[in-house]
Amino acid sequence: MNQSRKFLVISLFAAFTAGFMACDKPGNDVPENPSGPYKLSYGDSIIYLKPGSGDYIVNPVTTRPGEYTGFPDGIEIDETTGAINVSKSETGLRYRITHTSPTGDTTTTMVVLSGITFRDYFYILANGDSVANPVYNACESRALPVAGSNFDDDNTANTGGCAVKTDNGSINLAESVRKGVFGANPKNDDQKTIEIKYRINDASGKSQNKLKVLLYWYETMADVPEYVWEILNDRTTEGVFLRGGATGNDPGFTGRLQKVAKPRPPCVVIVAH
Repeated sequence: MNQSRKFLVISLFAAFTAGFMACDKPGNDVPENPSGPYKLSYGDSIIYLKPGSGDYIVNPVTTRPGEYTGFPDGIEIDETTGAINVSKSETGLRYRITHTSPTGDTTTTMVVLSGITFRDYFYILANGDSVANPVYNACESRALPVAGSNFDDDNTANTGGCAVKTDNGSINLAESVRKGVFGANPKNDDQKTIEIKYRINDASGKSQNKLKVLLYWYETMADVPEYVWEILNDRTTEGVFLRGGATGNDPGFTGRLQKVAKPRPPCVVIVAH
């Protein structure tokens, strides 16, 4: 083989090998020399659990060198790649993901990990405020697809005295007290953590999801201790946990702010009157 043909064969082989290796390279590897502005995205603003035996991992569309962080606490994210372990994260909340480049530049995006939560709220039974309704996909105005869905999937919550409606996920608080969720004779500052497993007929394919809800009991608003007020007042108003997380003044609460969800567990405070 003459020198020109030999050089051509070597060149073609090198080009083919390089192309093959490029196609075989994992899509979430960090590029060595990124260029241009970075648009942090996970493809969809709402990420759903998927059926399967292992952890469900979602990667950014493009990964860049630097550090990835999530806010609030509750999201399991790889600091190097930005990969979100949905299976090990608190679902039903809205998170802000931030990427910080080696030079200190930052870019953010918002994602919702699909599921339900409940508002942190005072429910006064004497005023007929006795049902806690679930919030779906971090937006109180978004309709929960109840047809084909199931709540309290293993009957654990109802067995523990928490009256969760299996068809729509709402909690009848008055009925829960009657069923003895706090025992036969509730006392001020009694607390009960309830786990609710559920399957929603949505893009999750009815994957089993779950959350814990913390119930409190008090006879009157005057019996609510300062630490409970502090918990609710510390709940952020940045609009991260629920969409449009605005606060409002309620005269019945003596000027204190009603604030909405934070990382688990949501606090459902039941007040007799």
